[in-house]
Amino acid sequence: MDRAKKPAAIPVSPIQPTPQVSISDDNSRVTANLPTGEQVEILLYGATVISWKSANGKENLFLSSKAHLDGSKPVRGGIPLVFPVFGPPSPDHATGKLPQHGFARNSRWEYLGKSSSESSSLPNSKGDASVKLDFGLSHSMLSDSKWNYDFNLTYSVTLSQDNLETSLVVRNTGSSNYDFQVLFHSYFAIEDINSTTVSGLEEAAFKDKMQGGKEIQPAGEPISIKSETDRVYTAAPEQSIQILENGQGRYELTRDMLSDVVVWNPWIEKAKGMADFGPEEGYKKMICVEAGSVCGWNTLEAGDTWEGGQRIKAL
Repeated sequence: MDRAKKPAAIPVSPIQPTPQVSISDDNSRVTANLPTGEQVEILLYGATVISWKSANGKENLFLSSKAHLDGSKPVRGGIPLVFPVFGPPSPDHATGKLPQHGFARNSRWEYLGKSSSESSSLPNSKGDASVKLDFGLSHSMLSDSKWNYDFNLTYSVTLSQDNLETSLVVRNTGSSNYDFQVLFHSYFAIEDINSTTVSGLEEAAFKDKMQGGKEIQPAGEPISIKSETDRVYTAAPEQSIQILENGQGRYELTRDMLSDVVVWNPWIEKAKGMADFGPEEGYKKMICVEAGSVCGWNTLEAGDTWEGGQRIKAL
């Protein structure tokens, strides 16, 4: 017998898709995919981001066709992490026995796990908006320590729609103060270096490493690359930077606690001289715009913590 008034069915909310994270069979890399199609891939060797793709599948990072991805040497391309020294270290500094750009980019990191943002409550949501991947490195994990300080690094890579964030937390877990430098050595993929410019550094002075580190006053115009370029600009972190192609924005870079920006392109002869750089004319397809703190030293006292990072938006 049918009842006159049946209880109303309880509405069931549709299950929202969530980011997917996988670890390769050989435990060498971590890949994250958003429901909207964005993807990031990180090699545990160096915690190096080696690929970042937009929802349409377009690659945003340049990776050399000859890059070593087997852990035998630092990766040429993607976003290598420079710590605790930028460039070749001074022999009389505490970092003097370290390789160029320090040990972070040529050490195996530990994958610490993921966290996702909550699903949007808006209609037609496509699921979680972002996923954060955390990686760790500490003094005890170094196979050959030539920097005798206790530290703990947490490197976070956050993928969201059209954005990639990389941030580093440095903890001094020892009893001695130490100095360090840090840099995100980002290789951006572009169509043609000859039609690419960098804006946002027009009023920034820079050290030109092609002229022995000579201090050059602000040029007052966007940067264009016409030859081998290796410059270190000092600009307030709140100043955003854009990479443009044919006058149209391609990437926008914002920084936190990072007052220096390196602009680098090897050009023809330097590219030929690097055994792990390819293809031969790959210099036309990349530009490095690297957020860091490298003109001086950051002093971290015992027990203290430092944090800095960058956000890259694909336009």
